[in-house]
Amino acid sequence: MPSPSSELVSRVRHALIQAGFHLAGDVQDGRPGLQVVEDPSGALIRWTTSAGFASLAAAQPGASGDSMKAVVQAAVSGLLVQLGHTVTEPADGGDLLVLAEGHGADE
Repeated sequence: MPSPSSELVSRVRHALIQAGFHLAGDVQDGRPGLQVVEDPSGALIRWTTSAGFASLAAAQPGASGDSMKAVVQAAVSGLLVQLGHTVTEPADGGDLLVLAEGHGADE
């Protein structure tokens, strides 16, 4: 029987694909895109840019990888919240965490 976290990861992946986001493979493979992996509290979402995109962003005045990451995170978070999920940023920052039921944002 799948764990609640693996079921949540599957639902989150499905929602992101249906919304048109590109999902990358395994976290260790280094390919660009969104990665959704199990976390003890739910589903962890990471965004990895391609080297080409990072170079393009660095060449644009006022653009940075950090600002683009914030835009992607806002879009992903907004979509998942609209679908009824609780989305937070882990204490170490940088990623998004979709909480499994029973894991409140203030726990």
